[in-house]
Amino acid sequence: MTDINKVAVIGAGTMGSGIASHLSNAGIEVLLYDIVSGESGTPNAIAEGALQRMLDSSPPALMDPGNIQRITPLNLRDDLPRLAEVDWIAEAIVERIDIKRALYREIEQHRRAGCLVSSNTSTLPLGMLTEGLPDRFREDFCITHFFNPVRYMRLLEIVAGPLTRPEVIHTLTDFCDRKLGKGVVACRDTPGFLGNRVGVFALQAGIIEAQAQGLSVEAADAIMGRPMGIPKTGVFGLYDLIGVDLMLDVVKSLQLPLPPEDPFHQVAPGIPVIAQMVAAGYTGNKGKGGFYRRHHGRREAIDLDSGEYRPVQRPDLAALRASEQGGLRALVEYPDACGRFAWRVLARTLSYAASLLPQVADSPSPVDEAMSLGYSWSRGPFQLIDALGIETFRDRLAADGLAVPPVLEQIGDQSFYRVQDQQLQEYHCDGVYRPVKRAEGVLRLTDLKATRQRLSGNAAASLWDVGEGVVCLEFHTKANALSPQSMQAMAEALEITGRNHRALLIHSDAPHFSVGFNLEYALDCARRKAWSELDSALRDFQATCLAAKYAPYPVVAAPSGLALGGGFEVLLGSDQVQAHSNITLGLVETLVGVVPAGGGCKEMLHRWTHNTNDPQAAQQGALKVFNLIGMARTASSPGEALQQRFLLERDATTMNRDRLLAEARQLALDRTHEYSPPEPASFIALGQPGRDAMGEVLDKLKTRGIAGPHDCVVSNALARLLCGGDRPRGAPLNEQDLLDLERETFLELAATPASIDRIAHMLDSGQALRN
Repeated sequence: MTDINKVAVIGAGTMGSGIASHLSNAGIEVLLYDIVSGESGTPNAIAEGALQRMLDSSPPALMDPGNIQRITPLNLRDDLPRLAEVDWIAEAIVERIDIKRALYREIEQHRRAGCLVSSNTSTLPLGMLTEGLPDRFREDFCITHFFNPVRYMRLLEIVAGPLTRPEVIHTLTDFCDRKLGKGVVACRDTPGFLGNRVGVFALQAGIIEAQAQGLSVEAADAIMGRPMGIPKTGVFGLYDLIGVDLMLDVVKSLQLPLPPEDPFHQVAPGIPVIAQMVAAGYTGNKGKGGFYRRHHGRREAIDLDSGEYRPVQRPDLAALRASEQGGLRALVEYPDACGRFAWRVLARTLSYAASLLPQVADSPSPVDEAMSLGYSWSRGPFQLIDALGIETFRDRLAADGLAVPPVLEQIGDQSFYRVQDQQLQEYHCDGVYRPVKRAEGVLRLTDLKATRQRLSGNAAASLWDVGEGVVCLEFHTKANALSPQSMQAMAEALEITGRNHRALLIHSDAPHFSVGFNLEYALDCARRKAWSELDSALRDFQATCLAAKYAPYPVVAAPSGLALGGGFEVLLGSDQVQAHSNITLGLVETLVGVVPAGGGCKEMLHRWTHNTNDPQAAQQGALKVFNLIGMARTASSPGEALQQRFLLERDATTMNRDRLLAEARQLALDRTHEYSPPEPASFIALGQPGRDAMGEVLDKLKTRGIAGPHDCVVSNALARLLCGGDRPRGAPLNEQDLLDLERETFLELAATPASIDRIAHMLDSGQALRN
């Protein structure tokens, strides 16, 4: 297998620069090419401009700004001979077949034998791309279709041609999986491949049915979002995120190669207001707005019929309440416009996906994987059909006069997925069930859960056996917010691990590890003035994290997505962390007017003061913690987290989320040999001098307009906590002393009207209130 150590990316636009930056994140040296600028005396100006955009991008394309040193900007006029240096040439230029073919002929003059070549196209057939090119080129060529933004979107579709060497596909699949962290799906050379073929159809069906059922954009997004297992952007929010004008181009690019009878043509026209929006410059988030916009400081949404904007209204929908109790079937069966919308969108989208078999794949898992990895659906189309029930789905399609795809007739009353002999199997179009294939080294908790009984748990969390004497605690509340039930399940998991197992993992396949302590519960306690109840919940939280820290066996957390507030405190209580490369970590409690109270202040002080007995040294570390917690700092990559000591050198990183659980399990097993828990941490109080030093920092923030009135209240309370309360400077402190101060400060702040307002505002809007 060819080693890939150096890559040339041709095209420094959005996709090319995204591929280049992510290659640099993986430690790969990159040559980034674009044309010579006609407006600058610097030949590499276009590629150099792409480097600046990488540094300025939000969310950040680079895991560490220093990674940009691995990228060399070049131009296509002077620097093509340097292609001989690279192992892979990734082309990401304009979607014009004549320009691409001309480039490939130039590439062929300079690339060395065996150098891989790929195109990032999603619209042009591979056969047309390589028409007229020598077999030597065609044998090393394939399509690698990344999704934007490259760092964050997990799907990579790879398409081989009839002459492509198997080693090319094997090399790129393995490299992009292990080094770039991509979920690689092998696709056939069909229009739109898998992700966009189904995903764009679903978006078009969503906007058409929203108008047909008379729904507002807010109502449609609320339904075609989390209740369907689709990201909370919904359909109109995602349209704005992608770009309304860009979506028009994507739809056209799919229309052209599809035969007239393909159902995609029925949804392609969309709705009239879209053309009106684009003509007026409303192209989505990148422009003046789209279906949503900000106007005079308030958020507005467009009326789909009139085209006029009005204030956004949070919908109160009975169908959503029904789905919370009865799931997907309750949603699509609800007897109102919302239920009809949900059914019509799913009926059209799922039947379309089913109609593509066996044209695009022989089994459902490639399609489901593409929608999960590329569009962040929690369940793919065929998993959704199974959830609705194949017979029910098929009968309702027929009753509504919709075509029933042949595979739905062929499968009878079976399901697309089943568990047999402790194996997850899928239905193939030849009528045979075969095991669902995963790449070697991939371990998903979702797969294990389908084949095993849980060991313990409740509505908030579950414990699973993941093999080799290791168990895994999975949080599974909304956004994995941590409640007293979560801590009860974690305490039980710690006890069970100690009796029967070698190590405990904390991990889930959900988008986020945990957004923190359950704010709804905290707000309810505050409004009821149930201080003893809230204090008891915090005590249990602290005790559970402390028990994890000092367990006689390794506790390894394997987070991905967000690990904030209380979720991050669970990581701080773990022996080690195996973090996904796109993790976001931090203690953000001050944004809602309180302080960390699950051991977060204590653990960060320990990491920055190192058990020192020198008050001056301790004060320097405590000032750093005051800044991190007081300003609610977060880290958006493991490298940044190391600098802030959110992660430590002993922690590890995984690029591919599907390998996170297996690598965390191995880390835990490696730690079991002669394992011993850490020594108890010790601290000293910093007294009034420490509080004065923190007050000086706060005064500067006030002067600059960064800290508002309640920020000062919260920060002063935090300073008192970090300095040991009212204890004199130099007085010894133990862990329990600081835990007591955390709870005391949390409860004191939670009782203030300003903090209650902050919590309520965060729950209502998802935004921090600066009061």
